Amino acid sequence: MKKTSSLSRRDFMLQGAAALGAAVAFPSVVPSTVFGAAAPSNRITMGMIGMGLMMGGHLRGMLGRSDVQVLAVCDVDQRRREGAKNQVERAYANQAADGAYKGCEAYLEYEKLCARSDIDAVFVVTPDHWHAMCSLAAIKSGKDVYCQKPMTLTIREGRLMTDACKQYGTIFQVGSQQRSEWAFRKASEIVRNGWIGKVHTIYTSLGSFAPPTTLPAQPIPEGFDYDRWLGPTPWFPYNAERVKGDYGGGWRRFWEYGSRKNGDWGAHHFDIIQWALGMDDSGPVKFIPKGWPGYEHQTHYYADGTRVLRDHPVRGGHMIQFIGTEGEVMVSRGGRLDTRPAELAQAPLLASEIHLYDSNNHEGNWIDCIRTRTQPICPAEIGHRTSTICHLSGIAERLGRPIHWDPVEERILDDPAAERWYDRPRRAPYVL
Repeated sequence: MKKTSSLSRRDFMLQGAAALGAAVAFPSVVPSTVFGAAAPSNRITMGMIGMGLMMGGHLRGMLGRSDVQVLAVCDVDQRRREGAKNQVERAYANQAADGAYKGCEAYLEYEKLCARSDIDAVFVVTPDHWHAMCSLAAIKSGKDVYCQKPMTLTIREGRLMTDACKQYGTIFQVGSQQRSEWAFRKASEIVRNGWIGKVHTIYTSLGSFAPPTTLPAQPIPEGFDYDRWLGPTPWFPYNAERVKGDYGGGWRRFWEYGSRKNGDWGAHHFDIIQWALGMDDSGPVKFIPKGWPGYEHQTHYYADGTRVLRDHPVRGGHMIQFIGTEGEVMVSRGGRLDTRPAELAQAPLLASEIHLYDSNNHEGNWIDCIRTRTQPICPAEIGHRTSTICHLSGIAERLGRPIHWDPVEERILDDPAAERWYDRPRRAPYVL
């Protein structure tokens, strides 16, 4: 079922109410003077789910746009959700002529936010183990979705989300924002157009987390719904380190909530490697853990023999290094791009060569695509294929042996124990 645009849906609601002579109550909106030329009916109304560290930049970005209105926030931590609600209302009050605005709701349950018919789109910026449930609820309620990377906790979740987006016509953007940075796009275009010959080896740096440890039980803070934070994952006693949204550790270092560094930085760098190799609808076929005989580094292979080595030293301290038969490309954030030969970095593309999707603002690209109903730079299928690499790398690491993968059928080959990791058991009542 193709989702109608936000404007046509509102028009339908208004026309239906008038025809029935009904008195329809709509949520309060920011005065039009706040948004300049953007009329209320043309704004994309937004809900924000997961008000932690990562959401900070997204929320500021949306509050700074005249064509977007944030209507609701959601978090399992009362302090965070109330703080976010106050932030939204202060921002709009500061822009309003009368200096007053009270129109942002704060929810504990994402289900209530997703059930609102006046919200067009949502950000899902929770820990990884909540991405699928929140996103699927939003998709099925007719909303467009921006979901942080990695897109899912399991491979099965990714296929379910991708298929749901197709069914409901969802504009879904995965937060793999390196695709919207020019240096990564240029590096990928150099590789895709064969400027460094046939690429055979790729190095990428992901770093490491401290190993998971058994943590002592601590009192659950007042106003924090720890059971809901755990959601579908196994129960463990509360400890602040387990739930902390820390880029250097916290929940990211525990297997229960993700794929550790493979899901953290791997979701970024493996994604660019997929893009550069033209493998957005496919993936590698073999995953080998670090320490397997003959392998100093975690490695995965594509069907043509191209290999990707994790945490092999990268030339010039870069994040990714592509090595081809006729040259090299090294690329990092901050617009860092180096090549061998050096002149490739600044050479223009010919009109006849491959030009990759050009986006210079990841959030803005999603907003534009919501309006035009066109695909963004990193839709669900791409995010699913990248997160699959993260999951399979983690499975190989946890089992301590190579994993063979069929990217067409999307199944692990000849290893029943590994096949069980296609999905994970889910703690009731948090089931898909």
